[in-house]
Amino acid sequence: MIPPALSPAHLNLSRRRLLAAGAGLGLGLHMWGGGAMAAQGRGKFILVILRGAADGLSITPPLGDANYVALRRELAITDDAFRVDGDFGLHPELKTVHRLLAAGQARIAPAVAMPAVGRSHFEAQDRLEAASGDDVSSGWLNRAMASLAGSGPVEGLSVGPVAPLVLRGEVATSSWSPGRAVETQARLPMLIQDLYADDALLSAALARGLKTEVLAQANLARLAADTSDTSSAANPSQLSRSLVGDSREAAGRLGGAVAGFVQQEAGADMVAISLDGFDTHANQAGALSRRLAYVDALLDGLHQGLGQGWRDTVVLVVTEFGRTARTNGTLGTDHGTASTALVLGGGLKPGGIIGDWPGLQEARLVDNRDLAATTDLRSLFKGVLADHMGVERRALDTTVFPDSAAARPALGLV
Repeated sequence: MIPPALSPAHLNLSRRRLLAAGAGLGLGLHMWGGGAMAAQGRGKFILVILRGAADGLSITPPLGDANYVALRRELAITDDAFRVDGDFGLHPELKTVHRLLAAGQARIAPAVAMPAVGRSHFEAQDRLEAASGDDVSSGWLNRAMASLAGSGPVEGLSVGPVAPLVLRGEVATSSWSPGRAVETQARLPMLIQDLYADDALLSAALARGLKTEVLAQANLARLAADTSDTSSAANPSQLSRSLVGDSREAAGRLGGAVAGFVQQEAGADMVAISLDGFDTHANQAGALSRRLAYVDALLDGLHQGLGQGWRDTVVLVVTEFGRTARTNGTLGTDHGTASTALVLGGGLKPGGIIGDWPGLQEARLVDNRDLAATTDLRSLFKGVLADHMGVERRALDTTVFPDSAAARPALGLV
């Protein structure tokens, strides 16, 4: 399931009732600034956030590190892992990622983290998405959109009930919450449209929400037409509900639906998707396998749904921090430091792992417990935004990621 990304504590309190009403209608009513429309001739960027601190040592097990099995014991993934190279493997549920790796359309960054993260989920998620110190008034993806506004309109979309912090800011974005369709010609939306007619901010937000819903219904109709289930084809709202759930099938359909938003004319240029369920303190093996199977099916749905558009799309999968190198007493792991990021897309340049591997020797662990980070996540973000989206270096260092000149972009990925 796709949960609310964050509590609404950062929202303007005077707008909460309106946002709640919009959520009841299933509309994407966002109040964070002026509008923007789809850019022409620009790459597409999809950010997938794995909330709860996904275990990088299981996503990409370091098979060539002599300390890995001793530290992980029962949780070590060895024989079942897909081989990436002589040093790293890939979790056995990541079948699509493995296939894309073999095709040169995926790369791994096995030791990444935001600077000075700490071990609180909420603080770390804020830092991951705001990337501007203690200022959580806007997110770096929205600031990147603002920096591109002068070179042409750009459209942002969040998938889930609540817009994540990473997309909040001065540029208005759309949202889509799968699982419920809205009758755009029904009486309530029309009444609200009349009510907001004289309010420039609210009327524009409602119009954006209704437009998103129209795109969603067209997208669902296309998916319904492609399915062999004739009952779903006759009822796109039933297909909308089938996008919600923990199964691989639901994840694949959701990925295909998101791909439709990107592919449509005036579709989204930047998309943020939040997935929960990665806080694996106990019985990690089974729980993580289920969640990674979901992620893999979502990525497969994106890949298949984008078709030729996959060549112009970069997908970045990240988490707020990693997990301990050692297991705990409940067959799980606790909050750590570095984790793995995945970079996928049809236009990636050939290359091995991104960043350096610090090793799991006891002397190299952070606080004698965590994998050390060798790559600042902001460098990865900057590299994609610079090479793929055309954001200028000065903007990256000063406004998109304030005071971050020391974090040099990881260029040459695309």
